[in-house]
Amino acid sequence: MAKACYSRTVDFLHTASFRNSQYTYYYMESSKFLKEIETANLFDQVTLASLKREVELSGRPVEAVIVERRLIDDSKLAQLKAQALKVPYKKVKVEDITKELYELFPEETVRTYGVIPIEKQNDLLVVGMVNPDDLKAQEAIKFIARRTHLNLGVYLISWSDWQAVLQKYSPYKSEIESAIKSLNLKSVAERDVISLEAGKGGAEDGPVIRIVAETFREAVARGASDIHIEPQQNYLRIRLRVDGELREEAALPPELGQPVISRIKVISNLKIDETRIPQDGRFRTTVSNRSIDFRVSTFPTPHGEKVAIRVLDPTTGLKSFDELGLMGKNAEYVKEGLAKPFGMVLVTGPTGSGKSTSLYALLQALNKESANIVSLEDPVEYFVTGVNQSQVHPEIGYDFASGLRQILRQDPDVIMVGEIRDTETAGLAVHAALTGHVVLSTLHTNNSVSVIPRLLDMKIDSFLLPASLNLMVAQRLALRLCENCKQAEEGSKELQTIIKKAVAGLSPDLVASYKEPYTVYHAPGCNVCRGKGTIGRMAIFEVFRMMPELEAVISGSFTMQTLIAEAKRQGMVTMRQDGVLKALAGLVSLEDVLRETTEF
Repeated sequence: MAKACYSRTVDFLHTASFRNSQYTYYYMESSKFLKEIETANLFDQVTLASLKREVELSGRPVEAVIVERRLIDDSKLAQLKAQALKVPYKKVKVEDITKELYELFPEETVRTYGVIPIEKQNDLLVVGMVNPDDLKAQEAIKFIARRTHLNLGVYLISWSDWQAVLQKYSPYKSEIESAIKSLNLKSVAERDVISLEAGKGGAEDGPVIRIVAETFREAVARGASDIHIEPQQNYLRIRLRVDGELREEAALPPELGQPVISRIKVISNLKIDETRIPQDGRFRTTVSNRSIDFRVSTFPTPHGEKVAIRVLDPTTGLKSFDELGLMGKNAEYVKEGLAKPFGMVLVTGPTGSGKSTSLYALLQALNKESANIVSLEDPVEYFVTGVNQSQVHPEIGYDFASGLRQILRQDPDVIMVGEIRDTETAGLAVHAALTGHVVLSTLHTNNSVSVIPRLLDMKIDSFLLPASLNLMVAQRLALRLCENCKQAEEGSKELQTIIKKAVAGLSPDLVASYKEPYTVYHAPGCNVCRGKGTIGRMAIFEVFRMMPELEAVISGSFTMQTLIAEAKRQGMVTMRQDGVLKALAGLVSLEDVLRETTEF
């Protein structure tokens, strides 16, 4: 079967009828591709209309827009394209591509033509192509085949698989070392000798620009949320925060501190000569063919300015419910709450628990052409097409409270407030919910049940809560186990007891799905996860609903125990229980769940 595929794809290269595409990555005219998508019923009419507009206005490939907006798993899109072109589709395993194959294809070829090497079998070179009918891409791989005296076999691959392989062409540390060597920095002993000629001229900017560019590229490739560039006494430290953990990635000579930080300040439009006070800036650039925003903050220290950079990658920051980890009854309750014509949905948890990411997911679920959505954010992290986003500036009197007053004059259907921080904002949010608006916001509490006493502490009258509050969603983040190396094993006696206690409070149908002894999962680490055993994070949730019984509780004298009893009566799946279920499913480690959650 494999040989037939190779034969068919080689014939395709020689006999198919082609069009010289206007855009490098289009496999056919956008209108034709969108018609294929429409015929396949991949999206509803509203989403399809929005997609058509964005492709037409931006001039970007259909695949790129769909992947960035996370509308669908792009492997389905690739399979649809493969059927249309009659070319076999292949899912690529990046870890199986050898160093020899990477050396066959220059990075520029991979980046420009959307082609990657997949494997080499004797005299057959198997190639993956995003657009098999791109004439220039065909010529590029034929040239490589002729140069290496190999025959060609071609598969169609997805956009995201191509991007994953492309990222492997950017070895961060070797690039940094090469840039440092090009600067010809002197040794420590030589640096201590004062030169009378110092100050005349200086090193070229090229290597410094290269160091900064490679750092940004590495951060995006690794899925880092933050970059920290920190001058130390004897070196310049570069750290990346990946999956919530900071790790040192590079140690540069101390002389590079000022040039590197100045370069970042230049592209962020910050004052280069002001080093005594903190500054904030922002810039957008293209990294690995993706438009990424970087939010920059400088901070003076005795050894120089420290820079913290938030990486705002929409492909990682904008997620669907499934990608968040919102599933089962929790997902059903959230969808029911969002379907109501008015009322508040509050997402709660400590700093760094993923509240903003969940808020954006809720926002995207409500983002329709018929809805006027207005947001107040501090700051705007991700730009969402179709949403009117506004950044507050408290220093000039434009805060959440004053912004909310103005929003109500903008004829909104959905209002998103980045955070309810004070009594005034809380009162205005409740007022907006009572006057026929859906209000999304975040709050700082330890669990969903604590939302009610927190709002009462903000001077909201108890009789207003039942009419204004729909859902209270609490969350934490747990590390997602690597699918490639995770292993199942029977949990210890102690873990068996913890699991049994957690599942005992669940509905009978859920309890029946898991039999003793319970199986848990651990991941020792592999080349796919870089030895960590985890790739990314997922949220664990609990969803507390406003129901008539809860309204009766709030209207009388109540305690936290009364609220907890009502939550149990509702059958609420607590964060501990949600985490245990995900651990039993092999999504996260049970130990991580126990660290992040507590029992009611």
